[in-house]
Amino acid sequence: MAFFEARGHTQVPSASLVPAGDATLLFTNSGMVQFKELFSGAETRSYRRAVDYQRCLRVAGKHNDFEEVGRTPRHHTLFEMLGSWSFGDYFKRDAILWAWEFLTVEAGIPADRLAVTVYKDDDESADIWLKEVGVPADRLARWGDVDKGNDANFWRMAETGPCGPCSEIHFDRGADLSCGPDCLPDHSEHCPRWLEVWNLVFMQYEQHPDGRRTELPFKSVDTGMGLERLASVSQQVLSNYDTDLFLPIHAAMRKITKHSMAEFDAQRFSYQVIADHSRAVTFLLADGVRPGNEGRGYVLRRIIRRAVRHARLLGITKPFLGAIAREVVAIMGPSYPYLRDGETAILEGIEREEAQFARTLDAGSSLLGDALGELGAGESVVGRRADDLPAASPTLGGEIAFKLHDTYGFPIDLTVELAAERGVAVDRAGFESALAEQRERSRGGKKAALAEIAVTTALYEEILRRVNETEFVGYEQLDAESTIVGLLRDGAEVTSLAAGDEGQLIVGRTPFYSERGGQVGDAGQILDARGKILAEVSDTQRPVGALTVHTVRAAAPLKVGDAVAMRVEPVRRAATMRNHTATHVLHRAIRIVAGADAKQRGSLVHPDYLRFDYPLERSLTRDERDQTEAEVRRAIREDMAVVVAQMSMGDAVKAGADAFFDEKYGETVRTVRMEEYSHELCGGTHCRATGQIGSFVITSERSIGSGLRRIEALTGAAADEYLRQQSRTLEASAEAAGAQDAHTVPQRIAALQAELKEAKRRAKAGGSARIDLAALAAQATRQGEISILVAMLDVEDDEALKEAAKQLRKKMGAGVLALVRPAETPEIFVSVEGSAEHDAGALAAAAATALGGRGGGRPAMGQGRGAVGSSADEAANALAKELGVAVTRS
Repeated sequence: MAFFEARGHTQVPSASLVPAGDATLLFTNSGMVQFKELFSGAETRSYRRAVDYQRCLRVAGKHNDFEEVGRTPRHHTLFEMLGSWSFGDYFKRDAILWAWEFLTVEAGIPADRLAVTVYKDDDESADIWLKEVGVPADRLARWGDVDKGNDANFWRMAETGPCGPCSEIHFDRGADLSCGPDCLPDHSEHCPRWLEVWNLVFMQYEQHPDGRRTELPFKSVDTGMGLERLASVSQQVLSNYDTDLFLPIHAAMRKITKHSMAEFDAQRFSYQVIADHSRAVTFLLADGVRPGNEGRGYVLRRIIRRAVRHARLLGITKPFLGAIAREVVAIMGPSYPYLRDGETAILEGIEREEAQFARTLDAGSSLLGDALGELGAGESVVGRRADDLPAASPTLGGEIAFKLHDTYGFPIDLTVELAAERGVAVDRAGFESALAEQRERSRGGKKAALAEIAVTTALYEEILRRVNETEFVGYEQLDAESTIVGLLRDGAEVTSLAAGDEGQLIVGRTPFYSERGGQVGDAGQILDARGKILAEVSDTQRPVGALTVHTVRAAAPLKVGDAVAMRVEPVRRAATMRNHTATHVLHRAIRIVAGADAKQRGSLVHPDYLRFDYPLERSLTRDERDQTEAEVRRAIREDMAVVVAQMSMGDAVKAGADAFFDEKYGETVRTVRMEEYSHELCGGTHCRATGQIGSFVITSERSIGSGLRRIEALTGAAADEYLRQQSRTLEASAEAAGAQDAHTVPQRIAALQAELKEAKRRAKAGGSARIDLAALAAQATRQGEISILVAMLDVEDDEALKEAAKQLRKKMGAGVLALVRPAETPEIFVSVEGSAEHDAGALAAAAATALGGRGGGRPAMGQGRGAVGSSADEAANALAKELGVAVTRS
């Protein structure tokens, strides 16, 4: 950092792995992500030179190193990118000269061990290297032709956005490691001789969705150097995994495995996978990502499960990843203090996901093992790659790979890896077809939507460069005079809208708040000078930079250049303000009640209600929910002043203001303080004092994913009406139940339930007598010394199912008893006695998982329940297939 700071660069903190305000990326995959809008001209900052170290993740999309991790000495999921930047300031000459000086002087790398590459026709860069730096001609290579599909020495962050030619600096590890007679820098991805150390990208163009590349408004520089690679060169080791960034992680693993160095070397592939993945998992959890079945959550789940699988290869069957994450925090915490702050949540997230995967790993591995066995698979060879398999290798069907993914939570790359180790290929096309069919059913045209976003974003960036930022005056006023500077209809710019047209309107200044920070956009009207309504505004957005776009339905003709009056709907804005201020109060209250780690992970501030997401491994107890409501109401009664201030980001952090992982902040930030109670970075609209919130009531608290909870609440008149309706409902319930008053409803319901239970018991006594349990037990299949029975049993409830199991167990003796009760959520009960080969808990878990539900238990007894509407027949058939018997029906 000091080297570039001395050359006029401003140090900028690392951004989150979750890109703020960028729908085109799952993760921050390079250092330039947080600077993207500076390159396009959509954003400006006080500095034109920057230096940073940025945590990055490459596991999805165009930049995906997942398959190479652990196999090569240089690929990682998570890595740190050292970057220097110029935004319309210096260009190629300074970037090249400073990079060379840093490596050869500051880092002490011998100049004769370095070589460079440039884009095919980048003569300017080539001349600087050859004539000014003095690189020998035989140490400079030209590669790349982007128009012919060769992206070498041409960099772009994604399919659209800023891009340009680049020049790479490579370290020569020695001729004895050459990959052949034509061994040149960047000629082969896997060549052990040349290590790309630094990439100097010269941003000149904007890549458009239609394939066009246009000149950016100014030329910029983006340089990126992987810290792990620089460490391997500086520490004179051939692998990044042998640097001090990874050695402590290997040591922590060896404490668990008790392996010698010889055993470590023999199983280095698995050790390297775990070392890499433990870093990625730790940072992703710290940045607020939670394991799930879609998007970022699914990527995190894949990484955790691949690490667990490789731990199994090392003989580790108990949870281990938490201990390794602690080591990661110890190594990285000094540079990323937020890891230490979030360590408890990180470890809890890992522990929960490890436990969940352990329940299905054995069952899924058994299914895969059977399928591979039927294909004549050979012995396992750890580390064998799918790409190395002969063309005539047997192939696992895509439908089986999809079942492993969909039913057992096996990521496809784990199935491919396990199959390849036994010499079997996987029908990826068949898997992708099944997956695409499922996604199409559940999510429709998401890909088309993303493509549309990219096209629309590019259009708005062009408009922003032409009309400049929209001035927002809505903190102080709800009305403003302005001029129309842009109109759009059906995704294209137009000069006018006719009455009845729907489109988007852009003005020079507006009182309308655009959706951001969780707060929805304003609605209102566009009027002429006489007060006539020209258009209704239904939504307000900020698609790029500070360009505000109003969604309108024209009531009269509109054209670019018209003078108009903007009027925000005041009642809607006031309700939104109440809910936003209440969200801040709730944030403090939930941390007081549930603990300091219950920090905001997302929110929605709507005029009708508020929604608040926070991390917690359990639901709130009834008392905690009541305490939270009471604390918010206390803060409302205190009528604390809400004070807004502008300050630098650094000053806000020093003052203790809360910031959120999914928000993008500039150099100057807006803070909202409620005395000493709450202090947050926030650009939203708020009440003047907490007393203006009025009422507050929580309407729901539920899980929305692994380790993530959601509260929904009402304020003001909406809260009053909700409580009024609750009271009326309770009074009606008391009358219907025959209770004396509302206070005795619980006792009356308890009495009615007791009566119903007794009636069911009597009915069951008559119904159970009709099931011939002795005849059913006689149909059990003998396998050696034990009996096995899988039966569908249509009884009243789970208690009847357990009672039947108890009687059947007495009649069967030693063996496996698996009963399935048809119901809206099918119930599964498994009992094992006198058989060490079978695990009741595992059988119940596998059957329940096959129905999209959950199950488990002990080796002697297991229970499970399918998802709502799932098939009891499917559960019984799965159990019968696993146990090698037929299903018996009562």
